[in-house]
Amino acid sequence: RSDGIVYENPKALDKALRKLRRLQRKLSRQQKGSRNREKTRRRIAHLHYRIANLRRDTLHKATSDIVAKTKPDTERPRTVAIEDLNVNGMLQNHCLARAVADVGMSEFGRQVQYKTTWSGSELLVADRWFPSSKRCSECGTIKDKLDLSERTYECDCCGARLDRDLNAARNLAQLATNRPNSSSLKVYRQ
Repeated sequence: RSDGIVYENPKALDKALRKLRRLQRKLSRQQKGSRNREKTRRRIAHLHYRIANLRRDTLHKATSDIVAKTKPDTERPRTVAIEDLNVNGMLQNHCLARAVADVGMSEFGRQVQYKTTWSGSELLVADRWFPSSKRCSECGTIKDKLDLSERTYECDCCGARLDRDLNAARNLAQLATNRPNSSSLKVYRQ
């Protein structure tokens, strides 16, 4: 969020991966049609169900906190801005695929969209080519190249130094506030 609040990823799949591998290895060694194989298959299915529930619960809590009025002293946001990321493209990268799939980015976008509709807020979706990470939120200078491994954004022009994701969130907040007439912004209203 642009106010600095960070929602941690529970990494449900990563934490259960060792147990899942062990069960699947056990299943592959068991005789087909046996009762023990069926028990192991059910344990694997239950573990997948648990992973999915942990991911879904975390996403619901995060999106509700972003969109809805969660505390008595805070106001419900009138406008929520998110980025349209190329999730399918990120899933093609073998280094990122498991981490991206474990987060559930598409589900996050879907939940934010319907929750903003329910709450009467407006959802702005920035185009995937909008340079939210490359643009300095202080002076507006755009970097030519920014590697994914660089987690801290450092502006060459004004010297601003902040977390890369916080910089992107502030740029999206500025985009929502200024609202230029461009095709790089989709607006979803109630």
